[in-house]
Amino acid sequence: MAEALATVARLDGLGMITIRADLSRSGDAIAEAAGLAIPDATRISTDGSRSLGWMSPDELLLILPAQETPDAIAALEQALAAEHALIADVSDARAVFEVIGDHASDVIAKLSPAHLDALPQDGLRRSRAAQTAAAFWRVDGGFRLIGFRSTADYLDLVLQSAACPGSGLAPR
Repeated sequence: MAEALATVARLDGLGMITIRADLSRSGDAIAEAAGLAIPDATRISTDGSRSLGWMSPDELLLILPAQETPDAIAALEQALAAEHALIADVSDARAVFEVIGDHASDVIAKLSPAHLDALPQDGLRRSRAAQTAAAFWRVDGGFRLIGFRSTADYLDLVLQSAACPGSGLAPR
C-alpha cells in the first residue's frame, strides 16, 4: 500500500492577533510588545512558539500559544495607545493546519497556484487552497497553513485528499 504524501493535522491551542497600524511609525513598538522582529514584506518572523507574519503593508498577524493572547493584546494596546491602530483577537475566526512530510510541498502545490520553489524559508504567502483563502509558510518538515474557521472542514478535506497515498505530482 502506498504511503500518504504528508501528514495533515489541524492545530488547536493557538492564539492569533491581527495588528493594523502604520508599520513605519509603530514598528518598533509592535516589535517590542510582540517580542519579535517586524518581518519584511511577505515574510514571517519566528522565535520559539511565537510568529509574526506580514499580511499587508499595514497589517501583521501575531500567532502565539492561546494562553498568551490576553497578555499580548494588553501589551500591544499599551504600546500603541498613542497611535491609530487596530488590535483584534482573531483566534476563533481562523483554523490552522500543519502539512508535514517529505512531499508536503506537493500537497500544497496541488491546491495553490503559488510557486513554492520561490518561497524563501521565512516567506509567508497569501494565496488560496483550492477554493478558499489561505496563508502558508514553511515550518520544520513542511508547512503551516491558516484559513478561515468557516471553511475549516473544507480545508481539512482538500488537504487530506491532496495527501492521499499514490496522489503525487508528475515529475517536473
